[in-house]
Amino acid sequence: MTLQAQPPARAREASHDPPVQSVTRPLELSVVMPCLNEADTIAVCIEKAQKAIKDHDIAAEVVIADNGSTDGSQAIATRLGARVVPVPDKGYGNALMGGIAAAKGKYVIMGDADDSYDFLEVPKFVEKLREGYDLVQGCRLPSGGGTVKPGAMPFTHRWIGNPMFSIMARQWFRAPIHDVYCGLRGFTKAHYEGLNQRCTGMEFATEMIIKSSLYKAKIAEVPITLHPDGRKAHAPHLKTVRDGWRTLRFFLMYSPRWLFLVPGALLILAGLAGYGLAMPGATVNGATLGAHTLLFASLAILCGYQSILFAVFTKTFGIREGLHPEDPRLTRLFKIVTLETGLVGGVLSLVAGLALLVASILQWQAVHYGPLDYGETMRWVIPGSTLTALGFQTILSSFFISVLGMGRK
Repeated sequence: MTLQAQPPARAREASHDPPVQSVTRPLELSVVMPCLNEADTIAVCIEKAQKAIKDHDIAAEVVIADNGSTDGSQAIATRLGARVVPVPDKGYGNALMGGIAAAKGKYVIMGDADDSYDFLEVPKFVEKLREGYDLVQGCRLPSGGGTVKPGAMPFTHRWIGNPMFSIMARQWFRAPIHDVYCGLRGFTKAHYEGLNQRCTGMEFATEMIIKSSLYKAKIAEVPITLHPDGRKAHAPHLKTVRDGWRTLRFFLMYSPRWLFLVPGALLILAGLAGYGLAMPGATVNGATLGAHTLLFASLAILCGYQSILFAVFTKTFGIREGLHPEDPRLTRLFKIVTLETGLVGGVLSLVAGLALLVASILQWQAVHYGPLDYGETMRWVIPGSTLTALGFQTILSSFFISVLGMGRK
């Protein structure tokens, strides 16, 4: 959407259109803007939203979720007819939670109040929401049809961070989006309330996409234009390294498969391969694989098994706490692997390991507790220790998973 050149902010404040008049019909839309000292740009953002609402005859309101501004942003918003909602708890997510909770519309469109998003594009989101989509995500990047104006996005954000995390969102969570960081988006309030979002910082927007994808919500993407930040009084709130790490951390926390399961499975496969070569004393490229290889292989198996257990712990906890939807694969697994079967498997591994350790002691006894053939004895001690540890882990983990899986009122 092409905009005419805008007069300076102060001139706009003096000659803005009248606030959108209250309507008797039910509110269809709430435009929510988080605000923390946005006096430079709050006026033009509100005016654009009001113009879009008026031109398209949408029953709507503009809600400013103020996070403790000290520059008079609240007074500007009130003068323009927006509803200001004070949110004392600091944080981007907290501000949006407060604003969305106060929103009265069936649909909510959220966007930053720094004039980088063009609120004249609001009707595109409303159109998709009326078609029945739960979440309508804006896309600033050309890969999704969007446009980034010169100077509107740092090089590292545009070409490294955002594309990388967007690809991860598509691959890990099947999110049908190309711009995971875009803060201009619309959603039904009913859908939002069902997500039960937890993040109070910058991860709030990412959490919405991931949870919506996990819960199989109907998601659309619309191309938008990103403009340079219009603020002059302070720098953008986003911090590249800090917020990039927080996003990666959140992705990993919401993906037990990639954080725990896949690395754990690879470690176990490597450990089993090591055992397959070391137990018969195979020679590879002139190197004879023996007790030392067995030690490394056992370490890989133990770490891998622990990692897989953590995947099960995390997934079970996430489902019980509403962080993840029910997983049919996990449900089927728990019908087979119960507390009792886990205990039986753990005991069998424990007994087998102890038997090998006892056998090694008997070997030592046979030579009257004198020197042993190190290479031969370790072929009994290392597998015995590994099986004993695996059995002990399995017994304890079976009880712990049962505790995690207990329902509560």
